[in-house]
Amino acid sequence: MIQLTAVGTVESPLTDRGSAPRQGDEGAPEAVIVLDQAVLPALDGVAPGDAILVLTWFHLARRDVLRVHPRGDVARPEQGVFSTRSPDRPNPIGLHRVEVVSIEGGRLGVRNLEAVDGTPVIDVKPVIGSDPNER
Repeated sequence: MIQLTAVGTVESPLTDRGSAPRQGDEGAPEAVIVLDQAVLPALDGVAPGDAILVLTWFHLARRDVLRVHPRGDVARPEQGVFSTRSPDRPNPIGLHRVEVVSIEGGRLGVRNLEAVDGTPVIDVKPVIGSDPNER
C-alpha cells in the first residue's frame, strides 16, 4: 500500500484546468506554495533564486486515461500517457521545475508553476546540477 500526505497547497490565480498553460514557462502566473506548519523545518537551505522541483497531485485529473493526443492537438496521433506530460494518467503526479521568488514563513513564492489553485503539493526537491557534491 502506498500512502501520500500533502505537505502543502498551491495558491494560484489559475482556477480551472482550461486556463492553465501546458507548461510553466508558457505563461504561468506567479503562485504561492503554502506549506503545512509541520514541514517548515524542511525549508532550511531553500532560498530565493533557487530552482526546485515541485511534485503535485493533480486532484482534478482523470485516472482512467491511458492515451492522449500530445498537447491536446487532435492533429497529432494518440500516444500513451507515459510518453507525454498529460495531467490525466493512472497516478496524476505533476512535476514542475520552478524558481523560488520569495519565502515568507510557510509561504513559498514561485514562478513557472502551472498548477491550479488548491492543487495538493506532495514534495519539494532541489534541482541538482552537474556537480555530484551538490546537496
